[in-house]
Amino acid sequence: VPFISMLFLMLLLLFLALFPGAFNCCTKNSDEIPKGILRRVEKFEIQKADGLCHLEAVILYIEGRKFCVSPRIRKLKKWMKKNKHKIPRKKKAHGRKQRRIKIIKKKEKKQ
Repeated sequence: VPFISMLFLMLLLLFLALFPGAFNCCTKNSDEIPKGILRRVEKFEIQKADGLCHLEAVILYIEGRKFCVSPRIRKLKKWMKKNKHKIPRKKKAHGRKQRRIKIIKKKEKKQ
């Protein structure tokens, strides 16, 4: 009995090593998106229905959580086309402000 359980554990670890995304697939998705949710999306991924995952889905990441939604939602398609798979980034400060900060830092170092 200990041999069988040890063999099972080794096979499980081997499976996890060979297929790391096997337990990260969306198994069901929502056909609706609440108002304003797309404004809070930090990043998204497209899950295809091939390989290990057997369901087409769009995975939305919001505040560290993931939400699986149907890629057939018209509002989502329009949003994805507009964002073209880009991850929203924080806006950079204008060049003039950045230069001013660098000059101030250089003056502080000299003193």
